[in-house]
Amino acid sequence: MFTEDVSREFVEEFIWLAIQSSTLYEDHLLGSSLPRPCIAHKQVEITQQEGTKYVSYGVMGKGNDQVWFELACYSLAPQIKVIAPGRIPEFYNQSKGRSDLMEYAEKHGIPIPVTLKHPWNMDENLMHISYEAGILENPKNQVPPGLYTKIQDPAKAPNTPDILEIEFKKGVPVKVTNVKDGTTHQTSLELFMYLNEVAGKHSVGNIAIVENRFIGTKSRGIYRAPAGTILYHAHLDIEAFTMDREVRKIKQGLGLKFAELVYTAFWHSPECEFVRHCIAKSQERVEGKVQVSVLKGQVYILGWECPTVYNEEPVSMNVQGDYEPIDATGFININSLRLKEYHRVQNKVTAK
Repeated sequence: MFTEDVSREFVEEFIWLAIQSSTLYEDHLLGSSLPRPCIAHKQVEITQQEGTKYVSYGVMGKGNDQVWFELACYSLAPQIKVIAPGRIPEFYNQSKGRSDLMEYAEKHGIPIPVTLKHPWNMDENLMHISYEAGILENPKNQVPPGLYTKIQDPAKAPNTPDILEIEFKKGVPVKVTNVKDGTTHQTSLELFMYLNEVAGKHSVGNIAIVENRFIGTKSRGIYRAPAGTILYHAHLDIEAFTMDREVRKIKQGLGLKFAELVYTAFWHSPECEFVRHCIAKSQERVEGKVQVSVLKGQVYILGWECPTVYNEEPVSMNVQGDYEPIDATGFININSLRLKEYHRVQNKVTAK
């Protein structure tokens, strides 16, 4: 039996790229799909190390997990065979669903973290925890109290904020400092875990959505991603100050494509490899410090310190600098020409 800790690899090779890309899929941070290629890589590595031909995992045959795991496994080792008991007729005809499996576990003394009363389908990793199933399957039902792993119940969150300074280099966080007490972390895993702790205390990263699964169904999910939420907002702002406008437009489109590729299990595809390289290139000058305040589930940007394309002089209301206000007249006239022509033609059409 193997128990492998791939936490640091997960942060440095997967989470950091998600932060650089500002990745969201339907408003959440890909906390379920992003770890799967990381886990599959270690599974395949051990399989090859032991000289075996098979990997297996638990699956009900209805979710995205089966696609995430298996496409990753087949990409890394095309000759491998995947055993998914939940898709074998002898298994699913005997156990119709999660309730049957929980009854079986109880009958045979098998310890599991769920009960018939609390039947949540939970996916917890370093980046997030998600909840599905049970009464959550009916969208009319409110989220029951008590589903607060990784974050504090918002009603119990502190009334005073924590102020954090996060330093980025090439779009990756390299240092976090708590301005209040001086706590500092600079290594990737410890930095991320500390942000999980602080953000979780303040109930940051708490959403409930209905997402479109890759297999074609809609699923209601509760997502908690504390550290990722802080870094998502901090990175967005430092990127806005350090990146050229037109480059950022292209990069935002690449971020959307990256999110789609990760969610649809194409991490190991040639197009995803291409997008990852492009995103990394876009981040070469994304560096500086951001101060954020975290309080009652919210992340507030307080200020920035960075080498940047932002130049205070041309936009200052107190300094004229090299900018001649009269030049704006020509700029407006040129840009209004197309609009004037459009409405001139429209008025002719309407008059007819």
